[in-house]
Amino acid sequence: MPVFLLSGSMAFPQATLAEANGLLAVGGDLSPHRLLAAYSGGIFPWFSDGDPLLWWSPDPRLVLEPGWLHIPGSLKKTIRRGVFTVTCDQAFSEVIARCARANRPEGEGTWITREMMAAYIRLHERGHAHSVEAWTTGEGNPRLVGGLYGVALGGCFFGESMFHEQPDASKVAFVTLVKKLEEWGFSLIDCQMTTHHLLRFGAREISRSAFLQTLERILSQPVAQHSWNLSSVPDAD
Repeated sequence: MPVFLLSGSMAFPQATLAEANGLLAVGGDLSPHRLLAAYSGGIFPWFSDGDPLLWWSPDPRLVLEPGWLHIPGSLKKTIRRGVFTVTCDQAFSEVIARCARANRPEGEGTWITREMMAAYIRLHERGHAHSVEAWTTGEGNPRLVGGLYGVALGGCFFGESMFHEQPDASKVAFVTLVKKLEEWGFSLIDCQMTTHHLLRFGAREISRSAFLQTLERILSQPVAQHSWNLSSVPDAD
């Protein structure tokens, strides 16, 4: 399949036309309208600093239905100790900045460039991108030690990246998010690329065609949540 060059139009090629490695298109911009069009079509941006803007739709796709969530026993113990308090949308800019600074394998730069950070902050300001933060609950001022961010459209949450500066912090944030999404009526979490870390939590690979069919159905799905502002002590059950 050819790799498509995007023009000024906000329209994307069909995700089913992507290369075997998932690469679909190059070019365009990271405006809110284009990003929302991409996510609605099962496409996301992923590129390194200095590279052209690349758009992907991998096959297979890693997804997690909230009801599939599995919490490893060791993490349940951490949650029950009440080490962290979890919030949403209290520190979006800081979360994405720390995701960009998170340790990567040697020789790999971050794909969360300054341009990417600015684009998702704009999405956040428009109510489409959200962060989940894990804070230490000891004495003194709470300290941000883990978190994640992503995009919510209809009944789907598209996970983007996470970071941790204390063991289990991002995992507790993730578990809390999944439980909240289930409570709010979300149907699916798009995990994008397969990782052993997310497989441990119950995520599964499905074909791109199955993902796109599900996405089309749930994008117009109403959900119960009205505000992402919350503060809670995670529940291990």
